[in-house]
Order: sequence, then C-alpha cells, then structure tokens
Amino acid sequence: MKLFSKSALYLIIASAVLMTPTIQAVNPTKEQIKQRQEIKKMSKAELNEKASKDARNEAKNLKKQGWQSTPGSLPIERQLDRCYLMQMEYDEDFNPKYIMGEGMSVGEVYDAAKFQAIELAKQQIASKIESEMAAIMDNEISNGQLSAQQAVSVAESVSKSKSIVSQKLNRVLTVMEAYRTLDNGNKEVLVRIAYNAGSATDIAKKAIREDLRSKGDRINEELDDLLSK
Repeated sequence: MKLFSKSALYLIIASAVLMTPTIQAVNPTKEQIKQRQEIKKMSKAELNEKASKDARNEAKNLKKQGWQSTPGSLPIERQLDRCYLMQMEYDEDFNPKYIMGEGMSVGEVYDAAKFQAIELAKQQIASKIESEMAAIMDNEISNGQLSAQQAVSVAESVSKSKSIVSQKLNRVLTVMEAYRTLDNGNKEVLVRIAYNAGSATDIAKKAIREDLRSKGDRINEELDDLLSK
C-alpha cells in the first residue's frame, strides 16, 4: 500500500480540527516560558494590579457597548479581575492551569439565553482541546511514530472527541456573566467559563482511546502511553 507524503498527513490532521489556539503548547517556546516564569514570580499584589488594569480597560469598553452585570452579581470589573487572574495561573510545566471559554447568545428569556451561551462556551473549550490533541498527533507524525493509516484513524478520533468533551464538561466555573437589552427587548447574554486544563485534556484522551478501541485500531506504544497519561 502506498503511504501518504508527510505534507498530506499534515493536511489530514489540520482538516480535522478548528483553527483555534491550543490551550497548552505541546512544547512551550522559550519566550512563552520566560514570560510565564515572570508572571509566576509576581507577588499576589502585583498580579492583582496587573489583572485589575486589564480588567478596567475591558470593562470600560464593554460598558460602552451596553453590557452590564446581572442584579446581585459583582460589577463587571470585579468579574473580569477574576478572569485575568485565572488566565495568569500556570502549572509546573508553565502550561495554563485553566481553559477559558466564551459564549454569547440572544433570547426572549434570560435563562434560556444564558444556557445557550454556556453551551457555546463549552464548545469553544472543546475546540481548544481538540486543537491541542491534533498538535500532539502532528508531533507524533513528524517524529515518524504513526503510519499513514494510523494517522487517518487517529485524526478521525480526535475530531470525534470534540463533541464528547463538550458534553462532559459538567462542572464548569462561570467566572463572568453580563447582559444587555436589545432594541427589540430580547436579552443578549455574555458568559466566560473556566475548566481545569488537566481534567479537560484527560477527558479528550479517554475519548480518543475509546474511539480507537471501538474501531479495533492498534496504536504504537508511544501513542498508547501518551493517551494513558
């Protein structure tokens, strides 16, 4: 059987994912590590100051667009403070500790619009996870660890994992919730959610392994170990 060229294999993987940023670089660049080391060295006061500055700037823009916090919730600035602080948390390998997702939806009923916005945010997180998994598979291909046939099968499983991840993100943390009333009276709801990056990645790996097993595919030892971690 004729094997695909390496460039063709890259195309197969690329077509299986959305063009969204990965939540964790498979191997963070030296510049990324340097920047994240600097952030990890910051004191709590310094982190709060940086987050507050960014939050104030964004809150100002959101308010100009008519967004406001829901009754009884924290002001938009305070909610954004939390968003930015969580985005600056990294693990021991200097990868993001949390995956952030954003969703926006419009509806006549506020709760229905909020529910849909959260679902869209979950899908965004799932897309980021899918992209990360594709990057890992891409790395396996470039190292010659997967055959052409394996690459096609794995790419299909990675693509399927997106919907599974989205469905299994049950305990997401809503870190921001805002709304605005449109001219027709409908409510537009904006939410930002967070999920532990390690847990989300584990869900994706499990989904990929189970899909490969259901197809009776045998994968090499390196990939099996990677998906077992």
